[in-house]
Amino acid sequence: MEELIANERLHYIEPHHKKVFIDKMWEIGKAINEHKYIEITYEKLKGNQKVSRKLQPLAIMFSEYYFYLAAHIENIDREKEFQVANDMYPTIYRIDRICGLKVLDEYFKIPYKDRFEEGEYRKRIQFMYGGKLQRIEFWYKGQSIESVLDKLPTAEIIKEEDGNYLVRAETFGSGIDMWLRYQGENVELVKKF
Repeated sequence: MEELIANERLHYIEPHHKKVFIDKMWEIGKAINEHKYIEITYEKLKGNQKVSRKLQPLAIMFSEYYFYLAAHIENIDREKEFQVANDMYPTIYRIDRICGLKVLDEYFKIPYKDRFEEGEYRKRIQFMYGGKLQRIEFWYKGQSIESVLDKLPTAEIIKEEDGNYLVRAETFGSGIDMWLRYQGENVELVKKF
C-alpha cells in the first residue's frame, strides 16, 4: 500500500494556511465525546473579522481539503445573524480558522432521537456551505451521470431522454449553486423548491 500512495505523498501540496491544529482537533473531539461546551474565537473568511462564539460541538468533518467543526451556537440573535432564523441545523466552522479555543466545564444534553447525524448531513451539503434545506431539479447533459450521483448522494434520476438525465436532489445552502455553475453547459437548472 505504501508503494501505491508514495507518488501521491511525494506530490502532496498542503493548504496555503500552513497551520498546525491537531491539538485543537483533539480538544474539540474530546469535547464532542464528553458533550462539553466550547468557546472559540473565529476568524471569518471575509474582512479578517474575528468573532467569539459559545458552541455545542457536534462533529468534526473533512471536505475539500479542510477539516470542519459542525456546532450549534449558544446566545446569538438568530434573526440578525442568520439567513434562516429558525435554522435547526448546525453552523460550520473551518478548524484552521479557529484562533482561540477553550473547553468549558459546562455540559449540554441532546436527546438521542435529536442527535446530529453527520452522515445524513454530509449527503446534503456541498463545499461545506450551510443554509436552508432545499430541493433542486436539473438536467444533466454530461458524460458521467455516476459522478453526479457520487457528488450528490441524495440525487435520484427522475427521467432519461436521449442520454440526458433529469435529476432531483436535496441540498443545504448555496454550495450547490457553485457546483452547478462549475458544470457549465452540462447542467440546466429546472427549479429549486
